[in-house]
Amino acid sequence: MAKTKIPKTNALRILDSHQVEYEVRTYDAPDGFLDGVSVAKQVGMDPREVYKTLVVQGLNREHYVCVIPVECELDLKKAAKHFGEKKIEMIPARDITPVTGYIKGGCSPIGMKKLYRTAIANQAENMNLITVSAGKVGLQVTLPTRALLDIVKADFADLT
Repeated sequence: MAKTKIPKTNALRILDSHQVEYEVRTYDAPDGFLDGVSVAKQVGMDPREVYKTLVVQGLNREHYVCVIPVECELDLKKAAKHFGEKKIEMIPARDITPVTGYIKGGCSPIGMKKLYRTAIANQAENMNLITVSAGKVGLQVTLPTRALLDIVKADFADLT
């Protein structure tokens, strides 16, 4: 039986360079995109343990990254307050690749084109492990929450 080779994404190469232990999980996304709760089910995880990466921008066009549980919605007012902005909004889907280097549905907080100011929802504060996109549709990576916090220089915030 042939072993499926997991492609090395930029996010996984960065984890390797930091010597972070991680586990990659794969899932099927036949239409190129799958909502986060469905991804969690496909990889056999509780949706409270799987996080999505959202990119927002302030009025000055500065970009910020929010990492929140897949079953939650981002509270834009809370995020704006955290980042010290009067107002923030989601970036248009067409801007995801130019801003992050990733595609919609495969956006990882690790290894974006630039290290944007990042906040992780405070639900993860007491979790040992967190699962996020590995940088490609169909790949998720589970890693120590503290390692993610350190690599992307994030802090915890009330975002949902």
